[in-house]
Amino acid sequence: MVRRTKEEALETRNKILDAAEQVFFEKGVSRTSLADIAQAAGVTRGAIYWHFAHKSELFTEMFDRVLLPLDELKAASLDPNQADPLGRLIEVCTVCLRDTANNPRQRRVFDILFLKCELVEDMGPMMERYQTNMREGLAKIEGGLRNAISKGQMPEDLDTKLAAAMLHAFVGGALRDMLFLPDATDFGAHAEQMVEGMFDTLRLSPSLRKRAT
Repeated sequence: MVRRTKEEALETRNKILDAAEQVFFEKGVSRTSLADIAQAAGVTRGAIYWHFAHKSELFTEMFDRVLLPLDELKAASLDPNQADPLGRLIEVCTVCLRDTANNPRQRRVFDILFLKCELVEDMGPMMERYQTNMREGLAKIEGGLRNAISKGQMPEDLDTKLAAAMLHAFVGGALRDMLFLPDATDFGAHAEQMVEGMFDTLRLSPSLRKRAT
Protein backbone atom coordinates (compact mmCIF):
# COMPACT_ATOMS: atom_id res chain seq x y z
CA MET A 1 0.00 0.00 0.00
CA VAL A 2 2.83 2.40 0.89
CA ARG A 3 4.62 1.54 -2.36
CA ARG A 4 1.43 2.15 -4.29
CA THR A 5 1.02 5.55 -2.62
CA LYS A 6 4.60 6.51 -3.52
CA GLU A 7 4.05 5.42 -7.11
CA GLU A 8 0.87 7.48 -7.30
CA ALA A 9 2.65 10.52 -5.84
CA LEU A 10 5.46 10.18 -8.38
CA GLU A 11 2.94 9.80 -11.19
CA THR A 12 1.14 12.97 -10.05
CA ARG A 13 4.44 14.84 -9.77
CA ASN A 14 5.43 13.87 -13.31
CA LYS A 15 1.97 14.77 -14.59
CA ILE A 16 2.36 18.25 -13.08
CA LEU A 17 5.83 18.66 -14.58
CA ASP A 18 4.57 17.56 -18.00
CA ALA A 19 1.68 20.01 -17.80
CA ALA A 20 3.94 22.86 -16.65
CA GLU A 21 6.29 22.19 -19.55
CA GLN A 22 3.44 22.39 -22.06
CA VAL A 23 1.78 25.48 -20.57
CA PHE A 24 5.09 27.33 -20.11
CA PHE A 25 5.84 26.60 -23.76
CA GLU A 26 2.46 27.84 -24.94
CA LYS A 27 1.99 30.90 -22.70
CA GLY A 28 5.44 31.84 -21.42
CA VAL A 29 6.56 31.46 -17.82
CA SER A 30 5.44 34.80 -16.37
CA ARG A 31 1.97 34.51 -17.93
CA THR A 32 1.42 31.03 -16.55
CA SER A 33 -0.28 30.63 -13.18
CA LEU A 34 -0.34 27.56 -10.96
CA ALA A 35 -4.07 27.42 -11.67
CA ASP A 36 -3.27 27.08 -15.39
CA ILE A 37 -0.90 24.22 -14.65
CA ALA A 38 -3.37 22.52 -12.31
CA GLN A 39 -6.07 22.67 -14.97
CA ALA A 40 -3.77 21.26 -17.64
CA ALA A 41 -2.60 18.48 -15.33
CA GLY A 42 -6.11 17.64 -14.14
CA VAL A 43 -5.19 18.17 -10.47
CA THR A 44 -5.98 20.71 -7.77
CA ARG A 45 -3.74 23.64 -6.85
CA GLY A 46 -3.34 21.93 -3.49
CA ALA A 47 -1.79 18.95 -5.24
CA ILE A 48 0.75 21.26 -6.87
CA TYR A 49 1.62 22.91 -3.54
CA TRP A 50 2.05 19.47 -1.98
CA HIS A 51 4.84 18.76 -4.50
CA PHE A 52 6.22 22.26 -5.19
CA ALA A 53 6.46 25.29 -2.92
CA HIS A 54 6.10 27.82 -5.75
CA LYS A 55 6.30 28.30 -9.51
CA SER A 56 10.06 28.86 -9.46
CA GLU A 57 10.62 25.47 -7.84
CA LEU A 58 8.33 23.83 -10.39
CA PHE A 59 10.24 25.50 -13.23
CA THR A 60 13.57 24.39 -11.77
CA GLU A 61 12.46 20.77 -11.40
CA MET A 62 11.14 20.78 -14.97
CA PHE A 63 14.48 22.06 -16.23
CA ASP A 64 16.63 19.79 -14.05
CA ARG A 65 15.02 16.56 -15.19
CA VAL A 66 16.22 17.04 -18.77
CA LEU A 67 19.73 17.97 -17.61
CA LEU A 68 20.40 14.91 -15.44
CA PRO A 69 22.30 12.96 -18.14
CA LEU A 70 24.50 16.02 -18.78
CA ASP A 71 25.19 16.41 -15.06
CA GLU A 72 26.37 12.81 -14.92
CA LEU A 73 28.77 13.40 -17.82
CA LYS A 74 30.07 16.62 -16.22
CA ALA A 75 30.73 14.69 -13.01
CA ALA A 76 32.69 12.10 -15.01
CA SER A 77 34.85 14.84 -16.56
CA LEU A 78 35.76 16.05 -13.06
CA ASP A 79 36.63 12.61 -11.70
CA PRO A 80 40.43 12.45 -11.16
CA ASN A 81 40.24 8.71 -11.89
CA GLN A 82 38.63 9.31 -15.28
CA ALA A 83 41.12 8.25 -17.97
CA ASP A 84 39.56 10.45 -20.67
CA PRO A 85 38.17 13.66 -19.14
CA LEU A 86 38.51 15.49 -22.46
CA GLY A 87 36.35 12.82 -24.09
CA ARG A 88 33.70 13.30 -21.43
CA LEU A 89 33.72 17.08 -21.96
CA ILE A 90 33.33 16.60 -25.70
CA GLU A 91 30.51 14.15 -25.00
CA VAL A 92 28.74 16.65 -22.69
CA CYS A 93 28.68 19.34 -25.38
CA THR A 94 27.82 16.93 -28.18
CA VAL A 95 24.95 15.30 -26.28
CA CYS A 96 23.58 18.71 -25.28
CA LEU A 97 23.41 19.94 -28.89
CA ARG A 98 22.48 16.67 -30.56
CA ASP A 99 19.77 15.73 -28.06
CA THR A 100 18.25 19.21 -28.12
CA ALA A 101 18.02 18.91 -31.90
CA ASN A 102 16.52 15.41 -31.79
CA ASN A 103 14.59 15.20 -28.51
CA PRO A 104 11.30 17.17 -28.53
CA ARG A 105 11.15 17.46 -24.72
CA GLN A 106 14.70 18.76 -24.36
CA ARG A 107 14.17 21.17 -27.25
CA ARG A 108 10.92 22.43 -25.72
CA VAL A 109 12.54 23.00 -22.31
CA PHE A 110 15.42 24.99 -23.79
CA ASP A 111 12.89 26.92 -25.87
CA ILE A 112 11.13 27.84 -22.62
CA LEU A 113 14.40 28.83 -20.96
CA PHE A 114 15.73 30.99 -23.79
CA LEU A 115 12.56 32.31 -25.44
CA LYS A 116 9.61 31.97 -23.05
CA CYS A 117 11.16 32.87 -19.67
CA GLU A 118 10.89 36.59 -19.01
CA LEU A 119 13.49 37.41 -16.38
CA VAL A 120 11.56 40.31 -14.86
CA GLU A 121 11.49 41.42 -11.22
CA ASP A 122 8.84 38.99 -9.99
CA MET A 123 10.82 36.11 -11.49
CA GLY A 124 13.79 36.91 -9.23
CA PRO A 125 14.20 33.41 -7.71
CA MET A 126 14.19 31.90 -11.19
CA MET A 127 16.80 34.37 -12.40
CA GLU A 128 18.99 33.65 -9.38
CA ARG A 129 18.76 29.91 -10.01
CA TYR A 130 19.60 30.42 -13.68
CA GLN A 131 22.65 32.51 -12.76
CA THR A 132 23.71 29.89 -10.20
CA ASN A 133 23.40 27.15 -12.83
CA MET A 134 25.56 29.18 -15.21
CA ARG A 135 28.26 29.76 -12.58
CA GLU A 136 28.24 26.09 -11.63
CA GLY A 137 28.38 25.09 -15.28
CA LEU A 138 31.38 27.33 -15.92
CA ALA A 139 33.15 25.97 -12.84
CA LYS A 140 32.55 22.37 -13.91
CA ILE A 141 33.78 23.05 -17.44
CA GLU A 142 36.94 24.66 -16.07
CA GLY A 143 37.42 21.74 -13.68
CA GLY A 144 37.06 19.30 -16.56
CA LEU A 145 39.63 21.23 -18.61
CA ARG A 146 42.06 21.18 -15.69
CA ASN A 147 41.52 17.45 -15.36
CA ALA A 148 42.24 17.07 -19.09
CA ILE A 149 45.45 19.08 -18.64
CA SER A 150 46.51 16.74 -15.83
CA LYS A 151 46.05 13.80 -18.22
CA GLY A 152 48.13 15.48 -20.96
CA GLN A 153 45.10 16.02 -23.19
CA MET A 154 45.26 19.83 -23.26
CA PRO A 155 48.22 22.27 -23.16
CA GLU A 156 49.64 22.92 -19.70
CA ASP A 157 49.50 26.69 -20.24
CA LEU A 158 45.85 26.76 -21.36
CA ASP A 159 43.95 29.65 -19.77
CA THR A 160 41.21 27.43 -18.38
CA LYS A 161 39.00 30.29 -17.20
CA LEU A 162 38.97 31.91 -20.64
CA ALA A 163 38.61 28.56 -22.40
CA ALA A 164 35.66 27.61 -20.19
CA ALA A 165 33.95 30.94 -20.93
CA MET A 166 34.41 30.42 -24.68
CA LEU A 167 33.11 26.85 -24.56
CA HIS A 168 30.10 27.87 -22.46
CA ALA A 169 29.32 30.72 -24.86
CA PHE A 170 29.65 28.38 -27.86
CA VAL A 171 27.14 25.87 -26.48
CA GLY A 172 24.70 28.57 -25.34
CA GLY A 173 24.95 30.38 -28.67
CA ALA A 174 24.47 27.15 -30.61
CA LEU A 175 21.32 26.37 -28.60
CA ARG A 176 19.91 29.83 -29.30
CA ASP A 177 20.71 29.55 -33.00
CA MET A 178 19.03 26.16 -33.08
CA LEU A 179 15.85 27.65 -31.62
CA PHE A 180 15.81 30.91 -33.59
CA LEU A 181 17.06 29.49 -36.90
CA PRO A 182 16.10 25.80 -36.85
CA ASP A 183 16.71 25.32 -40.58
CA ALA A 184 20.12 27.04 -40.72
CA THR A 185 22.24 24.14 -39.41
CA ASP A 186 21.54 20.45 -38.86
CA PHE A 187 22.84 20.23 -35.31
CA GLY A 188 21.59 16.66 -35.00
CA ALA A 189 23.92 15.57 -37.79
CA HIS A 190 26.86 17.91 -37.20
CA ALA A 191 26.99 18.41 -33.42
CA GLU A 192 30.04 16.20 -32.88
CA GLN A 193 31.95 17.79 -35.77
CA MET A 194 31.22 21.31 -34.50
CA VAL A 195 32.12 20.48 -30.90
CA GLU A 196 35.39 18.83 -31.89
CA GLY A 197 36.20 21.92 -33.98
CA MET A 198 35.63 24.08 -30.90
CA PHE A 199 37.96 21.91 -28.81
CA ASP A 200 40.58 22.08 -31.57
CA THR A 201 40.41 25.86 -31.16
CA LEU A 202 40.89 25.60 -27.40
CA ARG A 203 43.79 23.21 -27.86
CA LEU A 204 45.64 25.05 -30.62
CA SER A 205 44.91 28.78 -30.33
CA PRO A 206 47.87 30.80 -29.03
CA SER A 207 45.40 33.44 -27.83
CA LEU A 208 44.14 31.01 -25.18
CA ARG A 209 47.50 30.50 -23.51
CA LYS A 210 48.24 32.02 -20.12
CA ARG A 211 50.23 35.20 -20.48
CA ALA A 212 53.25 35.99 -18.35
CA THR A 213 52.58 38.65 -15.73
